[in-house]
Amino acid sequence: MEEYAIEMLHITKRFPGIIANDDITLQLRKGEIHALLGENGAGKSTLMSVLFGLYQPEEGIIKKDGKAVKVNNPNDANALGIGMVHQHFKLVECFTVLDNIIMGVEPTHLGFLQKGEARQKVKMLSEKYGLYVDPDARIEDITVGMQQRTEILKMLYRDNEILIFDEPTAVLTPQEISELMQIMKNLAAEGKSILFISHKLNEIMEVADRCSVLRKGKYIGTVNTADTTIEELSAMMVGRNVNFHVEKKPSVPGDVILDIEHMTVASKVHKNNAVKDVSLKVRAGEIVCIAGIDGNGQSEFVYGLSGLEPLVSGKITLDGKDITKTSIRQKSLLGMSHIPEDRHKHGLVLDYTLEDNMILQTYFKPEFTNKAGFLRRKNIREYANRLIEQYDVRSGQGPITITRSMSGGNQQKAIIAREIDKQPDLLIAVQPTRGLDVGAIEYIHKQLVAQRDAGKAVLLVSLELDEVMDVPDRILVMYEGEIVGELDPKTTTQEELGLYMAGAKRMEVTA
Repeated sequence: MEEYAIEMLHITKRFPGIIANDDITLQLRKGEIHALLGENGAGKSTLMSVLFGLYQPEEGIIKKDGKAVKVNNPNDANALGIGMVHQHFKLVECFTVLDNIIMGVEPTHLGFLQKGEARQKVKMLSEKYGLYVDPDARIEDITVGMQQRTEILKMLYRDNEILIFDEPTAVLTPQEISELMQIMKNLAAEGKSILFISHKLNEIMEVADRCSVLRKGKYIGTVNTADTTIEELSAMMVGRNVNFHVEKKPSVPGDVILDIEHMTVASKVHKNNAVKDVSLKVRAGEIVCIAGIDGNGQSEFVYGLSGLEPLVSGKITLDGKDITKTSIRQKSLLGMSHIPEDRHKHGLVLDYTLEDNMILQTYFKPEFTNKAGFLRRKNIREYANRLIEQYDVRSGQGPITITRSMSGGNQQKAIIAREIDKQPDLLIAVQPTRGLDVGAIEYIHKQLVAQRDAGKAVLLVSLELDEVMDVPDRILVMYEGEIVGELDPKTTTQEELGLYMAGAKRMEVTA
């Protein structure tokens, strides 16, 4: 009889208005990398949260090494050797990296904290697995990619044997992704068993031994990755064939919509400026992509452009109007929409309902607020229902769903629906498909192209090489806060793009 490290047998988990996991059985062999694949809202994260003790199932049992176990909370999971890297990190922003890693298992002697020993162990793990991160840096000051590394180190520090990775590559650069793939293979070779949640089919094919597919909360099947194809997996996942190539006509650029002159933005982390003297133009009817390795000033560039951070110097013009010093609301009213990089920090109020999140930037308009200052609830509900249907935003209780309870991908779809529906002249889309399944990615790419074809200017910021090569009409590469190259996606290669991203090549750019 085959020996399994973990067995989840007939697991059912319900939430108000939805069965998130409907009689699911999942078996993880010892020393294997087992991928869990499914659309946004298919129940993958919920199933892993049941295994990690964050949720209690209504039905079903969990077995570890053949014995039934009860996982009441994450402490029970850790005691059983089960660790989890969450899609949305569980980190304390004002603590250091080291403090986050050791939290809950702090080494003490006679009641005093002994950080020296912990620091040595963290340093050893960092070097062993190539997860370099400054242990004294505060979480709020480091990139999302570095926060990801902190989460992985937190799990390794606890000597966990069962490792759950929930969308671990969603925030990593291509180079970091290949490094993580190697780390996962090394961990499996050492005898650790890995559950790997991902939407990225090429990663699953590269690293996983087997793959189980969920669709709308139900178990579809398990296949050996060596015996299947990306097309078969995507059809299992979404129930139809998916087009992996972005279909678009050649662009016909019109007037300049966005004109940035000599923009400089300060860094919160160090004394140097994060964005240095950047000038560029985006025209109506084109998609321009800012590409680069994470942490090269893209986030600060978008913060400066959208008004989240002040400029040190420079000028921003939108539709011929100087918006350098206008408020975020004014920028929105003048025709700028922003799909932010961090949907939780800048995109949503998680404890608001879905319908209230849909009107965050327009609640004061006459259609949603009457003359006495009261919200027009009926209009808001109708508006939210239209966007939910149009953009296929899945939620247990429709417009009154608390946004925190929705899957990450459906939270992202809600933001995209809200921002595109404002009919902006300029759409800033930062990592718009992060954490989305292939069906949703296909849909959002179509939306971006539709905005371009409707004569809008689209500024895309992406870390996904496939997206950078496939979606835009022009690519601008950012390295250490400067635009170092302008490339045509039709004539460039991923290798050439990689050289610019790494700072090995640069050219004079004409905006």
